[in-house]
Amino acid sequence: MTGYFGWRLLWHEKGRNALAVGGIFIAVLMIFLQLGFYSCVPKGGMQVYDQLRFDLLMTSTSYVFQGQSYDFPRRRLYQALSLPEVTSAAPFYQSEASWLNMESRLRRDVFVMAFKPDDEVFKQDDIERQREVIKRPDTVLVDAATLAAYGPQASGRPVEIGERAVTIGGRYSIGTGFLGLGVVLTSDLNFVRMFPDRSLATVSLGLIRLNPGANAGEVAARLRQILPADTKIFTNSELEAEEVKYWRTRTATGLIFGFGVAISIVVGIVILYQTMATQVIRHLAQYATLKAIGYTDGYLSGIVVSMAVTLAAIAFVPSLAAALIVYDKVRAITRLPIEMTAARLAAVLVLSLAMSALSALIAARILRRANPADLF
Repeated sequence: MTGYFGWRLLWHEKGRNALAVGGIFIAVLMIFLQLGFYSCVPKGGMQVYDQLRFDLLMTSTSYVFQGQSYDFPRRRLYQALSLPEVTSAAPFYQSEASWLNMESRLRRDVFVMAFKPDDEVFKQDDIERQREVIKRPDTVLVDAATLAAYGPQASGRPVEIGERAVTIGGRYSIGTGFLGLGVVLTSDLNFVRMFPDRSLATVSLGLIRLNPGANAGEVAARLRQILPADTKIFTNSELEAEEVKYWRTRTATGLIFGFGVAISIVVGIVILYQTMATQVIRHLAQYATLKAIGYTDGYLSGIVVSMAVTLAAIAFVPSLAAALIVYDKVRAITRLPIEMTAARLAAVLVLSLAMSALSALIAARILRRANPADLF
């Protein structure tokens, strides 16, 4: 019955409540967007890692995130191979250089990654089938997410990277994440040609693969014991936790979006409270009548809660549709891996309903002013 009464009251003032739904729509949309950004930030940091083949990752002790990995001696990889559980330890090189757009003559930063083409490093088929391509001198593959501002990126086009003339040999699709607006991939030999101050004797990352059935945690612990203090060892789960911690707690990006979620919830509660409080005050006489015929304050509060939940449920559907549209636009413009998940959809729905119920219970305190004696 509370739902019936609530629906009748809402239907009685359709225009006013349409405005209320609009306000709740904005609040729920804000929650969808802030949660989407908050969740995709660590995913952006893991985009390349998710496509690399490794059971353990070796880094410098100065490692911050992939874009600031620093270097360590390559001989540490040979030391890791001394353990019988380790089957391979592939070096991975990366650095930043300038890309000269031949048409506009403008220079932009580009992130350069490199590996030994004979090593099976990537899971991506479009990289695997082009390993022979990057063996060619001064040849690179360009990530398809690289911005158009870098100029045409067709195969065979000559460009200049790091003061060296190179040729685009093809493209691949991983995503640039937070590595920059443009990312290229090449061979280790081409890498040192672009960066003559670098040596193959120092590497940025070490991709360690283990025998089937080997316990990654145990092998990581043994490597930490035998290796000097200039390296770190991460299991896959440890690496993901490190990236999440960095992007969500140590950067302004994660903190802003995390704070944005809280602000969105507060805004939603305020909007719903104002709507419900106004609704209750306008209908105090009707609530007083219900009290006079025996309905309790708890029952009347249930009516207010049912109205708030109904408004939130109505606003949720267009908010979801708008969030999906914005996600697509953001993904196309920023190249961030923002996407709607079933868990986020359920979380926002539950959060919206809980937010509406809380606002309604706060507004329901006004019902104490509904005095049956005022009807006479």
